Amino acid sequence: MKQKVTSEVRKAKPPFPKQHQVAPGIEKKMKPRPAFQAPLYKAAGKLSGKKALITGGDSGIGRAVAYLYAKEGADVAISYLPVEQVDAEETKAVIEALGRECILIPGDLNSEKFCQRLVEKVVKKWGQLDILVSNAGHQNRKKDILEITSAEFEETFRVNMFSYFYLVRASVAHMKKGSCIIVTSSETSHTAPKELLDYSSTKGAINTFTQSLAQMLIDRGIRVNAVAPGPVWTPLNIADKGHSAERVRKFGQQQPIGRPAQPEEVAPAYVFLASEADSSYISGIVLPVMGAQPF
Repeated sequence: MKQKVTSEVRKAKPPFPKQHQVAPGIEKKMKPRPAFQAPLYKAAGKLSGKKALITGGDSGIGRAVAYLYAKEGADVAISYLPVEQVDAEETKAVIEALGRECILIPGDLNSEKFCQRLVEKVVKKWGQLDILVSNAGHQNRKKDILEITSAEFEETFRVNMFSYFYLVRASVAHMKKGSCIIVTSSETSHTAPKELLDYSSTKGAINTFTQSLAQMLIDRGIRVNAVAPGPVWTPLNIADKGHSAERVRKFGQQQPIGRPAQPEEVAPAYVFLASEADSSYISGIVLPVMGAQPF
């Protein structure tokens, strides 16, 4: 499947069409469709022979990362919620069109057991795991702390932070020297917007965890880094319960660049951090991709 994306779509600016979806959101229903195929990107076989696991790989940033990893020669396994199957099938199709393998593994990252099974399935299939990308996220804006239930607070931490810990713990035993772990952080870890109290807190925890883990795993030859995007045109924001259809129209306009990133503009950072040719001396960083917004 070839996604037809014009340069205008790749650099689409607000106002967008009014839209809102029930969580977790489906990329196929978004207008305009997020751009992920990065037609200006030139692959160089940087990940040839590698096996990667990407959570939230069905859509958004995860889909774009999976696609570029495949262009660089990696086979990819993606996890996603069962209701996101239609997006996952599209991702699988475009990766297979590149001649690479794509394993679809639906499930809920809330579950420690699923996180363990996820890693086990990848290792059983390929006998190795070289790149772990912990990317899936949960987000709902709230205007007041009294609106955040204990259940919502726990879910945000379980999906964003706990799953990262579970996946790392399950993966490390199977990783060899030269492997890497990459996690999706956020500009909110630094800007701390008041309506994303629980979400931004998880991203701050992710940054510190990443920096500590990098030191813990360096003797194993495993690098650990984070990417901190600004606003990105993905289902996560369209399905945010606190993000009205009217606010979606203006999404990303507060950035100095005047628009949100497209997933294809963020994904090359994940290639850079996964490539030994490019980043063998880099571990423990939080790499901002924020459209000129200071970090």
